[in-house]
Amino acid sequence: MSAILEISHVTRRFAGLVAVNDVSFTLDEGEILGVIGPNGAGKTTLVSMISGTLAPSSGNIVFEGNSITRLPAFRRARLGIGRTFQIMRPFPGLSVLDNVAVGALFGRGEETAGLAEARERALGYLEFVGLGKSIGRRADELGGPGRKRLELAKALAMQPKLLLCDEVMAGLNHVEIDEVVEVIRKVRDEGISILVIEHVIKAIKSLSDRLLVLHHGEKIADGEPEAVLSDAAVVEAYLGKRRA
Repeated sequence: MSAILEISHVTRRFAGLVAVNDVSFTLDEGEILGVIGPNGAGKTTLVSMISGTLAPSSGNIVFEGNSITRLPAFRRARLGIGRTFQIMRPFPGLSVLDNVAVGALFGRGEETAGLAEARERALGYLEFVGLGKSIGRRADELGGPGRKRLELAKALAMQPKLLLCDEVMAGLNHVEIDEVVEVIRKVRDEGISILVIEHVIKAIKSLSDRLLVLHHGEKIADGEPEAVLSDAAVVEAYLGKRRA
């Protein structure tokens, strides 16, 4: 398997704060990489640097063999990097269908799709994530679980090769979490590589081929889920020295 994404010594500073410090890892084609860590560990900052909404202070980001470190976010989207956002901000005045059509209009490909084609593609992705019966509703009428699915559909409509998922299971109940896990597995079955940030350990353990752990902006573990979750440094990061 070849790497679709290579992160080399990436650091991000905000004035005196180092949010991500000298992090390196790879993500293989067709792999699901879970990224975990306590709040404030630098997980969303890392995803933002990969998607292009933040620039690294130093280090290199390579996608499909080419450095994208200085490319703007829209260029990365055109190359095939899509993401969901932890804070969901749908276009409230648009229908569910047209929210996803926006992703289809600005995603991967050399030519921009027309609106009719974008809506047709959007309908397929809404069916894929289980929102096919909600296409005519306004996006701001959806509850939390529906908005999570909408985020996934919007990202998928961009036809990504690499999907970055930022806490798409947060706030969901056990049944809803299981449903989202199955959707993400179906996404991987479509040939899309996935990096997923999540705090629901049971879900991320069952979903991921590999786990990467961040703590205070640094990588402290990277490997098979069972081994990573039993690592003393990981246990300490989550539970503290007395519990470790």
